[in-house]
Amino acid sequence: MEKTSPLLIAQLSDLHLFANPDRDLLGLNTFSSLEAVLQKLKRLPVLPDQLLLTGDLAQDETHVAYQQIQALIAPLQIPTYWLPGNHDHLPTMKATFTEPIFQAHKSYQMGNWHFLLLDSSVPGKVYGELSVESLNWLNQELEQCDPHPTLIALHHPPFSIKSDWLDQIGLQNSGDLFVILDRHPHVKLVVFGHIHQQFEHQRHNIHYLSTPSTCIQFAPHSKTFALDQAQPGFRLFQLQGDGSFETEIHRVMFSQTLDFSAKGY
Repeated sequence: MEKTSPLLIAQLSDLHLFANPDRDLLGLNTFSSLEAVLQKLKRLPVLPDQLLLTGDLAQDETHVAYQQIQALIAPLQIPTYWLPGNHDHLPTMKATFTEPIFQAHKSYQMGNWHFLLLDSSVPGKVYGELSVESLNWLNQELEQCDPHPTLIALHHPPFSIKSDWLDQIGLQNSGDLFVILDRHPHVKLVVFGHIHQQFEHQRHNIHYLSTPSTCIQFAPHSKTFALDQAQPGFRLFQLQGDGSFETEIHRVMFSQTLDFSAKGY
């Protein structure tokens, strides 16, 4: 898909929808919060060229939950790319996301940028890991898309975020990922979800960024599970053809009665 720069990309993550749209997650209705996020996105001066959904889309891993997501997003008519998180069921996602606007491609080009989407989920586990097959595929794709500036997306963070409980369930083989990325200087961005908060880090000229969840937020720098008062949101990227970029967080005002005594979810 050709477009003059900048490309406008909206990253949404950790939607945690249920089959029943009336269900709450720790005091927050995830269906309504996603609706609010999408309404804010629709009011942007320019609609994004792409939506990038970085995992944990359905809390209950059901076909109906994924249908709800598709029904909310498809009317926007924005090409939507997605990858699974630890709360997702990949076969059900593939079987459900059949609207033409939902794209199954995990390697694609838009404008002058190349995008590579990785599956870091491990069945039955909360932590993430990239398989040997995924790492080999990544290296091969990076060789083929050189020299286009490249954005890589996955669900699990490859860095410590100084939050003990979250650091135990991040990407377990980050070193294997870095070995590959260090060979490919055209990689400019690595984006992820999972941690339900804003995070930014730079390593070897690559920027690593997370986005807030569209529902509940986790308190930064917490030793144990803890919710934050921050509002739901998404991250917006402006990607220039030369590989430079700008990014900002957008949040919505959303009424919620969170269960701050919760020890997990």
